[in-house]
Amino acid sequence: MPDDGAMALVDHLRELRYRVIISAIAITVGTIASWFFFDQLHAIIMWPYNEAVRNLHEARPDITTHTTYQGVSSPFLMQLQLSGFAGMLLTCPVWLYQLWAFIAPGLLAKEKRWALYFLGSAVPLFLAGVVTGYFVTPKGYEVMIGFVPKDSDALALLDEPTFLVNEIKLLTVFGLSFLLPVVIVTLNLLGVVSGAQLSKMRTVALFLCFVFGAVATPSTDPFSMLAMAVPMGILYLVAEVICKAHDRRKAAASTDLDVKLDY
Repeated sequence: MPDDGAMALVDHLRELRYRVIISAIAITVGTIASWFFFDQLHAIIMWPYNEAVRNLHEARPDITTHTTYQGVSSPFLMQLQLSGFAGMLLTCPVWLYQLWAFIAPGLLAKEKRWALYFLGSAVPLFLAGVVTGYFVTPKGYEVMIGFVPKDSDALALLDEPTFLVNEIKLLTVFGLSFLLPVVIVTLNLLGVVSGAQLSKMRTVALFLCFVFGAVATPSTDPFSMLAMAVPMGILYLVAEVICKAHDRRKAAASTDLDVKLDY
């Protein structure tokens, strides 16, 4: 018979399999449901490009734009990708709960509290980043398409499946970039970095925010880069203030403990 350690491992693997199956079923159901709302989802994901084209035509009526599909299967694959992405978003409460239910039993009470704080702040910040990216990208697309020469008869073509993938990547990167303060504060709570260290690294960190914004935005336009880098810099400063406040509170608690021990 296997020992207790082996049995514990088997139980963990069985629990993991159960959680993964539940998550997969939920995502599949969400994908199927999203499939029937493809037209609405398509209009939402294409709005930044359509808005950019509308604004551009007012200033540059000489530019002609069209969307294309490369291959017979491209429309089907695009609908499948968009439905799958929407299904994951729609069912995120289910699979996030399954993830939490799997890891929570192994956490201490203090660790559970930290994890809930992390999720409670990470989800709104991620959504804020996605919304920011969604509403600033039209200007970036407008600028990039506007580089078509005025005396050119060229036709500006957009491959919709490629645009869909790039748009999802861009919005995801925007969402992840807004998690910077959550990561910094978590490192501060773990004692990895202090508020004083963040102050010393401020100039370098702000510079790296702009470097990250330039590298991480697939559209490569300056507006998307600035729309990502500037909020990241502000969020870094907010995290620095929070970490300094935590360090002061921690130092005060340590001083009070030393005084009590002296008595």
